[in-house]
Amino acid sequence: MISKHLTIAAAFVLLTGLSVGPAQAQATAPAPPAPAAAAPAPAAGPQVVKAAAATGGTENPYGLQDILRKKNPVSMSVLAILLVMSVGTWYIFFVKWFDQNKILGQARSVERRFWTSGTLNEGVEKLPKNSMFRSIAEAGVRAAAGGTTLVGLNDWIGMSLARQLEDATSRLAGGITFLASVGSVAPFVGLFGTVWGILQALIAIGVAGQASIDKVAGPVGEALIMTALGLFVAVPAVLLYNYLVRRNKVITEKLRGFAGDLQTYLISKGGK
Repeated sequence: MISKHLTIAAAFVLLTGLSVGPAQAQATAPAPPAPAAAAPAPAAGPQVVKAAAATGGTENPYGLQDILRKKNPVSMSVLAILLVMSVGTWYIFFVKWFDQNKILGQARSVERRFWTSGTLNEGVEKLPKNSMFRSIAEAGVRAAAGGTTLVGLNDWIGMSLARQLEDATSRLAGGITFLASVGSVAPFVGLFGTVWGILQALIAIGVAGQASIDKVAGPVGEALIMTALGLFVAVPAVLLYNYLVRRNKVITEKLRGFAGDLQTYLISKGGK
């Protein structure tokens, strides 16, 4: 009887152990580890922000300073040519602009200095020595004083004044053609720098074996900068050229008007 009760108790204990064991194993099993990125994410975020803030004020690694730092011979040559063109353009513009203002001032003084004089020689002496109007007046006086047997006096005076006008026009146009040349050539110089930058990008891609952005960004950025610099030099040159040409036309018309009036006076008065 006792063995029967012991057998029943042992069976009960065995069943209880089998049912409780898995539950305890499940309860005591270690929890799965958290993702590796989740734990350091709060700490890594501020560090990345601080690093970006620290490098935010530094120079652009793909800008003009990068080109100057690398000192590539082709790129530096293109930059030097564009710089010479730009400096020459602005220098010629200011020099011609001041000269044009001086001549326009002389044109305004012709009315009250030359035509109000008592004699022709007195009127010539009142004009500034470096004035284009004085050069035309002196040419007219010389033509009226000594004619030629091959050409009539009227034609001789007209020819002399015409030659003087051509000289004055040549002086006005001197240097302005440089602006026109810069306006035509500068975009192509910048385009050459663009082609060179794209070539360097293709070489970098070929060497790396893949078109990664870090291999392409620098050369392509250099190419775009060269294009922008070419336009930056060419556009002002074209605008300044047109501006100076328009002012030259105004001055030429004033010179022609003065020469025509002087020719009429010399013919009517006989150069006296």
